[in-house]
Amino acid sequence: MPLRAEHDRVLLGRLLGRDPALHAYQLGDLDDFFWPYTSWFRRGEQVALLYHAVAPPTLLAFADAAGREELSALLTDLAPVLPARLHAHLSPGLAPVLAGWFHVADGGAHRKMALTDRARLAAVPGEGEPLGAADLPELTRLYAAAYPGNWFDPRMLDTGRYVGVRRDGRLVAVAGVHVYSPVWRVAALGNVTTCPGYRGRGLGAAVVSALCRRLAADVDHVTLNVKGDNVAALRLYDRLGFTLVAGYGEYSLTACAGPR
Repeated sequence: MPLRAEHDRVLLGRLLGRDPALHAYQLGDLDDFFWPYTSWFRRGEQVALLYHAVAPPTLLAFADAAGREELSALLTDLAPVLPARLHAHLSPGLAPVLAGWFHVADGGAHRKMALTDRARLAAVPGEGEPLGAADLPELTRLYAAAYPGNWFDPRMLDTGRYVGVRRDGRLVAVAGVHVYSPVWRVAALGNVTTCPGYRGRGLGAAVVSALCRRLAADVDHVTLNVKGDNVAALRLYDRLGFTLVAGYGEYSLTACAGPR
């Protein structure tokens, strides 16, 4: 089956919904909040998403082992029409498919995790209050001090799914979402950090626990992405009941002059 642009959200939801933990970001981007910033491509049962609300845009392409040959064919057809600069999140083995068209800079191995053990989560007391648009200046200062260079879209504060902890009158810990969709009942945690001077006090675990409890009202699948060598984060999420879903790689792509 040839590559095609896909605009049928119901069909995309059905295909991606076969593995909601693997495809949580893509499922969330079917929501009205994100849909205008997306372009979708399909070949047979496999789907790739180009998310262009950020600069450069980000390509998402994930498949289990059985689907990677078809997804590889999709990317082979898609490569000539992709932007000249983009980021890519790809299942293992797919980056070489794009190397004929792009210089590929490897951003390292990452892991997708999902909340699967709510008993562990329940054992960690939650703490934090919802944050909104009025908290943006304070949140921006916290990220500058504690998480410089993170990917944060201020629009996400409108979801009401950012939670923060204050000490001594200032924001010192936060947990939020990159994706949140009550329609597709998925969320992807992100932008989790604690002010350096307040680390080691359990605030990161407390604020993530509070956010997960808040998400439980309208989300079935709570997921996250984490760098494979971030030992402290992996330990934290394991303690909170998250388990490995799949590995993937993050890359920066810059177009070559032509196919090599």
